[in-house]
Amino acid sequence: MNLFYEAFPELEGSAHGTCDTGAAAPQSWPPVPGEYFVLFEHKTSHVAVSTLASIGLAEDLARLAPGDLCMVGKTETENIGIEKVIQNTITNPSIHYLIVAGKDPEGHRSGATLLSLCENGVDRALRVIGSPGRRPVLKNVTPEEVEAFRSQVTLVDMIGCEDAAEVVTRIGALSKSGHLSCSGKKFARVVKPVKISAVEVIRAEEVKKTEMDKGGYFVILPLKEKGIILVEHYANDNRLLRIIEGKAAVSLYRSIVANGWVTQLSHAAYLGKELDRAELSMKLGFKYVQDGA
Repeated sequence: MNLFYEAFPELEGSAHGTCDTGAAAPQSWPPVPGEYFVLFEHKTSHVAVSTLASIGLAEDLARLAPGDLCMVGKTETENIGIEKVIQNTITNPSIHYLIVAGKDPEGHRSGATLLSLCENGVDRALRVIGSPGRRPVLKNVTPEEVEAFRSQVTLVDMIGCEDAAEVVTRIGALSKSGHLSCSGKKFARVVKPVKISAVEVIRAEEVKKTEMDKGGYFVILPLKEKGIILVEHYANDNRLLRIIEGKAAVSLYRSIVANGWVTQLSHAAYLGKELDRAELSMKLGFKYVQDGA
């Protein structure tokens, strides 16, 4: 999760005006991790921005830190990405405007899906009605959470705009038109934060002992001069069974898995990690030393 002051520590402690709407975001807000920036001293501000596939625009807006901006980040997928937007919005009752700007990802069309969601809602299968996205089905939110989102926010369509200054101007205009600035005499309606459905969080434990894969083991040799990665597959009695070679880690990994030469999930995960490191060593020029399984 990219938090604003972690990304830009030079701005930590700077004073920005905030507004008291009578309903504050919980201390633990935002509850759902993701690639976004939170302006912590603006948690009671009323505007959030999704920059869709335009990551650079999100960074620019976070650096500019307009006083009425609460949160900004990308939304690249028409399902999981939008679910995170919903959950992080409805748990902060101060957010009343969501600006959708930046480049709409091809195929996913997360921006168009957000527009369809606010306009049309979802069907019984939680598919966004009218969305042009490939898989606009929301499987990790409830119908109640969707309706809370649609009731709480007004969507502002700036899809295609990648000009940070223009977005900042719109943020200011929204605050003035909605009487949402600190100097205003009234604020947007007060809504109660919605408690979102939770999923079990499991803490990973260090594996102290790795079991031997009955399918054998692999020795990885990146050959930069030939532009290939060579993988030697040995039986557990050290007999060389075969040699697999390829230019890309992913093709080697998929060939090995498809042929059943690795039989344990932990071994497959290890192999994928090491093949990626071997490929990276050829691209960046560092010496590859295979990690022990």
